[in-house]
Amino acid sequence: MRILIAEDDTLSRMILEATVSKLGHEFVSTSDGQAAWQAFSSSNVDVIISDRSMPIMDGLELCRRVRASARDTYTYFIFVTSSNDSARVTDANQAGADDYLVKPLDPEQLAVRLVVAQRITQLHGRLAAQQHELEKLNRKLFEQAHLDPLTQLGSRLKLREDLDQIAAQVNSTSGYFCAFMCDIDDFKLYNDTYGHMAGDKVLAQVAGALKSQQAPGDHAYRFGGEEFLLIARETSFHSCSLAAERYRQRVEDLAIPHEATAKKIVTISVGVACWHQREETVGAWLKAADLALYQAKRLGRNQVQPRTE
Repeated sequence: MRILIAEDDTLSRMILEATVSKLGHEFVSTSDGQAAWQAFSSSNVDVIISDRSMPIMDGLELCRRVRASARDTYTYFIFVTSSNDSARVTDANQAGADDYLVKPLDPEQLAVRLVVAQRITQLHGRLAAQQHELEKLNRKLFEQAHLDPLTQLGSRLKLREDLDQIAAQVNSTSGYFCAFMCDIDDFKLYNDTYGHMAGDKVLAQVAGALKSQQAPGDHAYRFGGEEFLLIARETSFHSCSLAAERYRQRVEDLAIPHEATAKKIVTISVGVACWHQREETVGAWLKAADLALYQAKRLGRNQVQPRTE
């Protein structure tokens, strides 16, 4: 272990240094509480052995500062005192000390304390490592819940969370929020012709193409099945329409074969609805984009249709 010694008495400090070194531990030695605090702040230590009464900063204040520090690792704190008076021991415990030794120092007693200290610090280390792994797992699960595994676009859960933020922005900022409801044309026919594994590949390719056209701050989600929802900030309805056409054209440019259709390639239809009316609800906005998509389907597919109202 790495041990910090804080002892103003020269003889006691030498006994501590010799015993710690003989037991195979590294040590940093200081003669007052302030120097010990600076040493603790600038390096990692497993154990602090501190005299209770020291100049500049006493051991109690040193212990309180150590316990108040925001370190992930645990530092075992042993007080060295000239008296085992119960009141003094209670003060030490309340400050955060783990154990204490009474002067004159007994090297064998110190060795016993350090064995206990090593067990405790190792246990805290294992618990900290487990906590770190648990936090990593929780972050991974959180990300997985917010990401569609096939397309790597946002999930419906992510959409619900983002819509709350978007609704607040609509009521506080100018400009348009545009919803692009996109659907792969004749996708059931594609699956029937090429198989579902090929269909999954197409979903991933189309999702990647749509995502590649996004500007910073735009959002993309897998809305369900072969349907995708894109949300973007635009300055006008005209810019919304241009953006929708870029999405449609980007998928067409992939030229993924779809021999069962007249176009002979995979295409998408896009319904567009802009939201800038504060009295409109999120549900009505997305419904308008969905209705515009159905209109695009009815009019022949592979095209962009705005909301009609």
